[in-house]
Amino acid sequence: MQILYNDWTSQQVLSHIVANIFTELGYQTEFIEAKTDGQWFLLKAGMADVQVEVWEGTMADKYAQLMQSQVIVDLGDYALKTREDWWYPLYVKQHCPGLPHWQALIQCAEVFARPGSHGKGVYIAGPWEKPDRARIRALKLPFVVEQVESGEALWKKLAIAHKIKQPILMFNWTPNWVGAVYPGEFVEFPDFGERCETEPGWGVNPKFLFDCGNPKSGWLKKVASTPFFEQHPCLAEGLRQFNMTGAMLEQLAAMVNLENFTPSLVAKHWLENNQIHWRKWFASCSRS
Repeated sequence: MQILYNDWTSQQVLSHIVANIFTELGYQTEFIEAKTDGQWFLLKAGMADVQVEVWEGTMADKYAQLMQSQVIVDLGDYALKTREDWWYPLYVKQHCPGLPHWQALIQCAEVFARPGSHGKGVYIAGPWEKPDRARIRALKLPFVVEQVESGEALWKKLAIAHKIKQPILMFNWTPNWVGAVYPGEFVEFPDFGERCETEPGWGVNPKFLFDCGNPKSGWLKKVASTPFFEQHPCLAEGLRQFNMTGAMLEQLAAMVNLENFTPSLVAKHWLENNQIHWRKWFASCSRS
């Protein structure tokens, strides 16, 4: 069983949980490390079987394309809502009091300036696919994008800025551990609509796409390749029942990012304390 393994904490923990369950049931497993933009080809080409975290805000377009092509199967949503968008710590409002409204960023962009940004504000983006530059253009925001290579790099920049109370505007998501340590808010952009990404005439800028924010109550899904679904219907049904709440996912991520446990150890801890659930979900799937 080939399980996609991405570069953020909660996905890694959930991947270890599923891998351990499959191993317990008598199946061989391996992780396929991939960035989010490269994982879709792996699913399509039969080089990966399962993805345990598909986020609406980041992955909806590719998910829809592969679903339409019938190369993946939707194994259901987790019992939580997600949000992925521009975010700032609460102390930033002292420097930009019009927040969280997005138009405040036009008036106070200079407080987010950095050396080399020529007076423009700097938005710190994660390594994942996002139309941030298109949004900046569509909403006429005086900002430039600084893209980091990992979630860890985001948190390092946040920790440094927070220590000296430097204004910072960055990518964040929920459920996540960050809000419990660094209280903050998402920027409130114009409400998301599917037409925002397909019809330039829709929205506040009639010339450009992406003049909106990301979904505020997004889904988080599990998917499998169609061959996996057809060859292992019991495992697919177990994954369909496999579930997490937002509080659970935040706790798992916090154990890694705050308490310095490895994703593997956090997964084992969860499995030991939730046997009644996962053994029920996968009750008839053992190969022995």
